[in-house]
Amino acid sequence: MNTYMNLGRIFFAIGIAGIGVLHFFYPGIRPIIIPELKNILSNLSFIAYFIGVLLIGAGFLIAIGKKYSSLSLLMGILFFLLFLFGHLPTFLSAGSFNSYWVNINKMLALSGGFLVVSTIDPPKPGNRFMELVVKTGSLGKYLFAIMLYNFGVGHFNNLQGVSNLVPKYIPFPQFWTFLGGVALMGSAISIFSNYKVKLILLLLGLNLFIWLLLLHLYYAIRFPDWQEGENFIGVLSCLCFCGTALIISQTASKRMQ
Repeated sequence: MNTYMNLGRIFFAIGIAGIGVLHFFYPGIRPIIIPELKNILSNLSFIAYFIGVLLIGAGFLIAIGKKYSSLSLLMGILFFLLFLFGHLPTFLSAGSFNSYWVNINKMLALSGGFLVVSTIDPPKPGNRFMELVVKTGSLGKYLFAIMLYNFGVGHFNNLQGVSNLVPKYIPFPQFWTFLGGVALMGSAISIFSNYKVKLILLLLGLNLFIWLLLLHLYYAIRFPDWQEGENFIGVLSCLCFCGTALIISQTASKRMQ
């Protein structure tokens, strides 16, 4: 297994485990996992801790590269179900564009990330049903691409608003916001069209890691308690996406180059 593949797997694992750890520092279930459950009743807080342990355990197994393929596949399906029956109804009930838009896309991408991880060393199906389940791993990159495309569109549709998120020490915020939108949408188109996937997703992984250091980490350090740790979620989810991009770049078939 090559260096980029290992690095991508470890990045994704650290991000997932980190989201799990946050469940022990902030109340309730993190909104990126299930919306509207930050104020969960105290006698049900064990559910949040269980989710935390599950994510930490999954991250640990993926990081050490032991018995993670089937687990990643199941986690990818579970996260897709959380997207379908948790995030999507909440997003739709809130009407038009709303604050749930970011997390619904992140959940879709994390589901795709787990499925992508499962394709590194695909589990061996024991029957026809499991064979169909294993094949869902190939859908992971497209779920990830949907998030990239949507976030790219968001950069263009709300250029001024997104550029305000660029730290003040970085000049020409609107230029970088526009360029970020191009990078996201271009990467999504690359995945959907199977064009230059290895090169473009490798560059995207580098791009995301730079954003993590210059933007997400900056805000996490400056405002650690904003919305009960949401800046840390930004760091950890970006690390997951960086890892997903690196893995896709290395698992792209020759016809996708």
